[in-house]
Amino acid sequence: MAVNLKGRNFLTLKDFTPDEINYLLNLAHDLKAKKRLGIKGNSMAGKNIVLLFEKTSTRTRCAFEVGAMDEGAGVTFLANSQFGKKESVEDTAKVLGRMFDGIEFRGFKQETVEDLAKYSGVPVWNGLTDLYHPTQVLADFMTMQEHTAKPLNKCKLVFVGDARNNMGNSLMIGAAKLGMDFTAVAPKELWPNEELTKEMQALGAETGATITITDDLDGVKGADAIYADVWVSMGEEDKFAERIDLLKDYQVNAELMKRTENPDVIFLHCLPSFHDLNTSIGKEVYEKFGLKEMEVTDEVFRSSCSKVFDEAENRLHTIKAVMVATIGA
Repeated sequence: MAVNLKGRNFLTLKDFTPDEINYLLNLAHDLKAKKRLGIKGNSMAGKNIVLLFEKTSTRTRCAFEVGAMDEGAGVTFLANSQFGKKESVEDTAKVLGRMFDGIEFRGFKQETVEDLAKYSGVPVWNGLTDLYHPTQVLADFMTMQEHTAKPLNKCKLVFVGDARNNMGNSLMIGAAKLGMDFTAVAPKELWPNEELTKEMQALGAETGATITITDDLDGVKGADAIYADVWVSMGEEDKFAERIDLLKDYQVNAELMKRTENPDVIFLHCLPSFHDLNTSIGKEVYEKFGLKEMEVTDEVFRSSCSKVFDEAENRLHTIKAVMVATIGA
């Protein structure tokens, strides 16, 4: 049966079948090839989308804006509205749904993006919440397809660090959906939600996925991709001391990459990354804690195994695929 995602929301990968996720990945590859050839699209001509951001953004905002414009849509970045201040999420959703064909939200509560979807009457796309980051995972999997000589369901993906954050959650969900071998290597204090883990392990029994949570660094052995994220997520800036203490032994460095015993292993990161002192926060952390690098060393970040900028570019193509699939002609 052909996949049809018209009118669908994109809130979490839990809502999508393996066939639907693979459809979005295949569409993203096609759209990327066309953009490289200079072939312009018009599948969203006459459409308009609105972007709502509570959290700052580089890749997500740019990918939605460029992706929409590439396909002929108009874009409104709504930065100074009454959203959540003088006007409820429900009322805002009802207004925006009458003016726009799609709504993107990037913020804190998953409940907010779900309410936008409930009340707007148009497709709503999750650009990141505290629980999930589904558009990022599509870009991650697309990058693995480009740089790993195996189908995804034969790959081992290892997340190292704060495994109870939105990336740890979403990578585990995506891996479970597509039958991958997924391992989260993290201190026990930062393991993902037990209920979600059990749910994904049960799903894995159906799809062929293996879901492992461990605090043992040997969990990286056999990895095709090592994935890291910042140790302190947006909204948790007061937790640097706590997280550094918990995660200092979980830094992705050359030794950890060798520990995979895979000479073709790649490194992935959703960015931004604290791999040097060229940021104000990086300098502050160095002054307070003496760390020049955090979740990944500069050596690994800049190495040939690092595919982080291919991954960043693929945010554009996968986000474009989500919009084309849900509101395109």
